Amino acid sequence: MQLVLGTWSPSINGTPRGPLYGFPGPVSDIATRAALISSYDRRTRNPHWVAEHITPESLARRDGDRKNSQFLEDPAVPAKFRALLKDYYRSGYDRGHQVPAADAKWSQAAMDETFYLTNMSPQVGEGFNRDYWAHFEDFCRRLTLRYPSVRIVTGPLYLPKKDPVDNKWYVKYEMIGTPPSVAVPTHFYKVIFAEDGRVGGNVAIGAFVLPNAPIDNAKPITDFEVPVEAVERASGLEFANQLPMQRRRRLCADTTCALVIKDYSERQKAFAKGRSASS
Repeated sequence: MQLVLGTWSPSINGTPRGPLYGFPGPVSDIATRAALISSYDRRTRNPHWVAEHITPESLARRDGDRKNSQFLEDPAVPAKFRALLKDYYRSGYDRGHQVPAADAKWSQAAMDETFYLTNMSPQVGEGFNRDYWAHFEDFCRRLTLRYPSVRIVTGPLYLPKKDPVDNKWYVKYEMIGTPPSVAVPTHFYKVIFAEDGRVGGNVAIGAFVLPNAPIDNAKPITDFEVPVEAVERASGLEFANQLPMQRRRRLCADTTCALVIKDYSERQKAFAKGRSASS
């Protein structure tokens, strides 16, 4: 077959040469926005990954306020593949930012773009999105006290679990929505690149995989540290193939990897109030 308008060249011996009526895919919807770049997975209605870049200067500005933002379906994604607001309605899961709104306070427009559902995944709320995960996001921001440039890639994972009965490994995850269209990840990853600010300088890399479940705030973040290769193997993505080995440092050896536990109770109350209002 040939993808030529108005013509078709038959294959030899019935062997197909290509799709006549359109390339099936898969297609990744890439969005380049003020505060992030994202790749969207049409099958799971989750991002593959969302990348951001934060600096002391970007975090110092306070021109954006999340009270002025609202969750939005992404019009850049074809309607039949979009995650919808109603998919999350009474699902029991938060619309969990991959790039946090707090990382985009430097511009209201930039913050607003973090509220597209292409930057969201279903996350357990209490004990995770509103607690441990929020402290982890704060840890990433605090890295700018040590490093002048921090790049972060965040996304969902769907990891296998061994069945205790037959001793085999299975990937199992919940779907939400009507019809069920949005996958609930089993885990989330962050791959962090903390740069020393010099051209061709050292880059401290940290990779972390956290379960989409309540986590005790006393648990050290280092318990979730993994090799970058482990995230690549699980996600099918590559994160540092253009970074020479001689420039790489291990983040948690280069600086202290520890969370500062903050009281988010007032934020949680405001979130719950806003969530019920939008339900």
